[in-house]
Amino acid sequence: MPGLNLSDVQQRLAEAGYIADRQLAATLLLLTELQRPLLLEGDAGVGKTEVAKAIARVFGRPLIRLQCYEGLDANAAVYEWNYQHQLLAIKIEESEGHSVSEKERHIFSERFLLKRPLLQAITMSDPPVLLVDEIDRADEEFEAYLLEVLSDFQISIPELGTIRATSTPYVVLTSNGTRELSDALRRRCLYHYVDYPSLEKELRIVKTRLPEISERLAGQVVEFVHELRKQDLRKRPGIAETLDWATALLRLEIKSLDQDSASIMDSLVCLLKTKEDQEAVTLEVSDRLVSRASG
Repeated sequence: MPGLNLSDVQQRLAEAGYIADRQLAATLLLLTELQRPLLLEGDAGVGKTEVAKAIARVFGRPLIRLQCYEGLDANAAVYEWNYQHQLLAIKIEESEGHSVSEKERHIFSERFLLKRPLLQAITMSDPPVLLVDEIDRADEEFEAYLLEVLSDFQISIPELGTIRATSTPYVVLTSNGTRELSDALRRRCLYHYVDYPSLEKELRIVKTRLPEISERLAGQVVEFVHELRKQDLRKRPGIAETLDWATALLRLEIKSLDQDSASIMDSLVCLLKTKEDQEAVTLEVSDRLVSRASG
């Protein structure tokens, strides 16, 4: 974002549908200026993934997403060979009298290469936004490999050689904190902790995403969710759940949370995502939270 100040960044992110505070806007400026990966940590549902999506919208860049999981390896993240097409090519060439080395050069060419997210990201002519989502779910071995790629922005493919980045992607890594990440990865990255938004910020998010919602209902929804997060829950609702619930209330034509206790209770399936939490938030608890939100 060359030539932009913090206010400009916040405004452009807001236009892209993301409400960013000053600290996050400053971090995103540094991301573009230093071309360093950005590590976002925080609870699930606080909007970490949305940061990468907003950056892609602001820059007008494609978003390439690598979803991490236990057992993720280089084949799934970097590249694979299209074995079916290779076998077909071998059969076609069997009658043409090519030598073994000629056949190998042919079948191990880029036309048979399946680019996965990491290779896609470094071979695009214009820098994309590369989202490495939930890096904490991958194991330490893959984390070490990723660190090597992010350090040099090049990938070695034995059959083709070293492929160097055509452009440097904007890299955003997210972590829910399910395991401790290495010091080496943290040193390589800029860092920002994404917490649950303040009441005022979440209200802005709801009104931005749902412009048709009334001021009264938006305020009650956000107050209710903030009070709900103070309860002893297994999974506190995130911003996405707040937006889902507000949307559901609009569809149910609820104009105020104190309008219909039974309907409000039924709609809490948008916020409460475990059996234990649904059992803990009884009608009595819901009514109490509604009373606080409506006060």
